[in-house]
Amino acid sequence: MLLYNSATHKKEEFTTHTPGHVEMYTCGPTVYHFAHIGNLRSYIMEDVLEKFLRWSGYDVNRVMNITDVGHLSSDADTGEDKMLKGARREHKTVMEIAQYYTDAFFADCEKLNIKRPDVVEPATNRIDDYIKIVSGLLDKGYAYVAGGNVYFDTSKLGRYYVFNDHDEEDLAVGVREGVEEDTNKRNKNDFVLWFTKSKFEDQALKWDSPWGVGYPGWHIECSGISLKYNGEYLDLHCGGIDNAFPHHTNEIAQSESYLGHPWCKQWFHVHHLNTNSGKMSKSKGEFLTVSLLEEKGYDPLAYRFFCLQSHYRKGLVFSWENLDNAQGAYNKLIKRIAALKESDGPVDETVAAEFKEKFEQQVGNDLNTSMGVTALYDVLKAKTNDATKLAILNSFDQVLSLSLLEKAAKVREEQAKAQTAQAAGGYTITGEGDPAVDALVLARYEAKKAKNFAEADRIRDELKAQGIEITDVPGGATWKRV
Repeated sequence: MLLYNSATHKKEEFTTHTPGHVEMYTCGPTVYHFAHIGNLRSYIMEDVLEKFLRWSGYDVNRVMNITDVGHLSSDADTGEDKMLKGARREHKTVMEIAQYYTDAFFADCEKLNIKRPDVVEPATNRIDDYIKIVSGLLDKGYAYVAGGNVYFDTSKLGRYYVFNDHDEEDLAVGVREGVEEDTNKRNKNDFVLWFTKSKFEDQALKWDSPWGVGYPGWHIECSGISLKYNGEYLDLHCGGIDNAFPHHTNEIAQSESYLGHPWCKQWFHVHHLNTNSGKMSKSKGEFLTVSLLEEKGYDPLAYRFFCLQSHYRKGLVFSWENLDNAQGAYNKLIKRIAALKESDGPVDETVAAEFKEKFEQQVGNDLNTSMGVTALYDVLKAKTNDATKLAILNSFDQVLSLSLLEKAAKVREEQAKAQTAQAAGGYTITGEGDPAVDALVLARYEAKKAKNFAEADRIRDELKAQGIEITDVPGGATWKRV
């Protein structure tokens, strides 16, 4: 598999520390509000990546944190804690907010067919681990105490900007625009490992530490949770592109300084979902949720389909018109699959293997999900029997997770109910789920009822020419393709 590595800016052959096994870490949500669909794009693409790795034969251990403390309103250690902000907004405790929005996040994930990671760990569960790491960084000279807080000293690193070699002045302004400078820091890019006095007054959650009562910085939690559940060598770290700096940059700095060896080689970043006015965010009021899509009549899986049609390293523009197009295409795809006959002979394993090999090459080229979607249509057009097509589609959907066969089964079920519904005069038509054929059979019945036998015979001949055989039964007719 070739995968673009944000740390090297090129596609590389995916390798792991232990052959056949992937230690994978995903930055989870800060649970102070609902996730908007822009946030969920990242989780959809990470979900496809995990499922593709499993489909390709890897054993995967995927770990995700839940941020319920320490994430300030600016990613650069400034502003108030987002969890406290949410608690104030809704007049609840921080833990009540955290539980409510954690449940809401995973409910959205379920609607989008996003698999729950193997390990999901709230940040507040691993305080002792963070204290151990911070203490180790202090002992090794990578951290210092100032103003009651513990800071990481970026001047001790040979290279800090792992993902881009930024101009320091431009970067500092961009990150901290309009924010008061933290005078405790020795260097402007230093970051907080543990907060005490300077951010203490309104903090709801706080713990004892060697440096005083306080709480962990946002960045330390991901290092601590990953080291706990992934071990010292991480194969694959995922997140949104906005996490690359400063969050992931700081994770690398503190993790490798603590461990004394390289930590994670492969970095996978998903780009933004934009609206016509720019990046989607909660602060701009463009707060589109899965629940809102449902209220407007959209299937959440149509949004997943919409995301899969684009590459994860390209910005994706959301509009209702674009979602309408995706919903329409998704519905048509399901109907085409529903028209396939399940009992249509044995599966041609040779054909299936050829399609699977091609799918592995296409999607395995930097997780090209748009080619994965195209592969579905290639299967439908293939010169093979329906049983083989259904087997291949089922295999591909283990990666794409669009519920193709389940949705198709529901369409067939609805069509079967419609086929047995009584027409005017109590006439019942039972067939194979083609409304156009049902209409002709009914028209033939109406012609016979009106004693227009010439028209009835003409319709019968027209159906016969289409390969349709009609059998009259008491109270109606049945038809089948022959």
